[in-house]
Amino acid sequence: MSRSPRLVTLLALLGGASFLVWPAWLNGYPLVFIDTVSYLLHTTAPEVPWDKTQAYGPFLHLFHWQRSLWPPVLAQGLIASHLIWLAQGVLRGRPHPAWHLALCAGLGLLTSAPWFLATLMPDALTGLVPLSLFLLAFGRLTRGQTLWVGALAVLAVAAHLSHLPLALAMLVLTLLLTWRTGPLLRAGLPVALAVVFLCTANALAFGRFTPSPHGAAFLLARLQADGPAAALLRDRCPEAGWHLCAFTDRLPMDSDELLWDGTSPLNREADGSPRAMGAMRGAAEAQQIVAATLRAYPLEVAGAALRNALAQLGKTRVGDTLSAEHLDLSARRAIAGHFPAEELARFDAGAQMRGALPALAEPWLWPHLPVLLASLPLALWLGWRALHARDSARLALLAFALGALAANAAAAGALSKPHDRYQARIAWLLPLAVGLAALPRRPGPLQ
Repeated sequence: MSRSPRLVTLLALLGGASFLVWPAWLNGYPLVFIDTVSYLLHTTAPEVPWDKTQAYGPFLHLFHWQRSLWPPVLAQGLIASHLIWLAQGVLRGRPHPAWHLALCAGLGLLTSAPWFLATLMPDALTGLVPLSLFLLAFGRLTRGQTLWVGALAVLAVAAHLSHLPLALAMLVLTLLLTWRTGPLLRAGLPVALAVVFLCTANALAFGRFTPSPHGAAFLLARLQADGPAAALLRDRCPEAGWHLCAFTDRLPMDSDELLWDGTSPLNREADGSPRAMGAMRGAAEAQQIVAATLRAYPLEVAGAALRNALAQLGKTRVGDTLSAEHLDLSARRAIAGHFPAEELARFDAGAQMRGALPALAEPWLWPHLPVLLASLPLALWLGWRALHARDSARLALLAFALGALAANAAAAGALSKPHDRYQARIAWLLPLAVGLAALPRRPGPLQ
């Protein structure tokens, strides 16, 4: 490729990235969430987060170096822009800068994509899990592109525990669509490497070679909130001798309250005194209770998981990620303690920290649901056309988008409490797939 087309490509990628993170400019600073503090402190304090994976914190540090949080958010936008560029190339034979800018602009103005890509949370990478695995399985990438996309897939899968079942669902879908080992191996290798990374990191930090050493606490919180684990505790206590036996009269309760409220049964001793890091300390007991609940109430657990997944499918609003609630005690604390004073001043001046971001964002959020709803019948129609045209790449992309939305809802519903942000973080993938699948194939040189 000559210098001129390379420059055009670079400008298209940068322009696309700008559309994909523009809420950071609206805010005057990269967006953060309550949990951002854990990822910042992971490499600056350092404090290994017990309730999160150990991939996203180092990714942030790779770009911020305790100087500024702008480079990480720009990196997220550029990574997403490049993956979309590659996906256009897979479907059209060769990507075109104008179409790329149009796609990124549409995502930026009409979907939830920029509101998560502009946020320093692993949710920014959720939609990149199926997108990168699609490219590996169905894209005819060069060796360099394969290594690059594969590395991004490892990062994206390892960044959040809910990304692992999402990735496994995409591997199952790959097998169903191809029945060939090649695509499955290309997409499966990064997933396997992500699992090895998670297990190794947890072995070093917590002495347990497992993807999630404390994940049982979250499953217990979900199962007791749905009822089955609370019923089991009433049946088995006090003979079982579990810590929670002293609190059966308070169960079931909201899962978030059980995990995080200072007065919850996990965070209190039987005599009412505080129990520090109660959810972490209770993980081994939680594993026993979860296993017993699954054996005793399998149908009830399955029914609750299905109800939660269906509830999660309908929750796609961005708004619960934009407020300033608790930011002074979370992200601000990390920036104040480990970044220059001028960076803290920029954070404080942002609309989010001042509580003004929800009002600023409101006019831009209304198209998300209509666009998402319109994308569903369009995806089915385009999928039917691709099937009859034997266009396996377009059919696979649309299937990946639909499958990813369902798998994400199932994982979030089973592992946690349905929240708007869990589905909004990936909902943009369906409009993207529709936009890409609707583009005409254009062989030959750029025109």
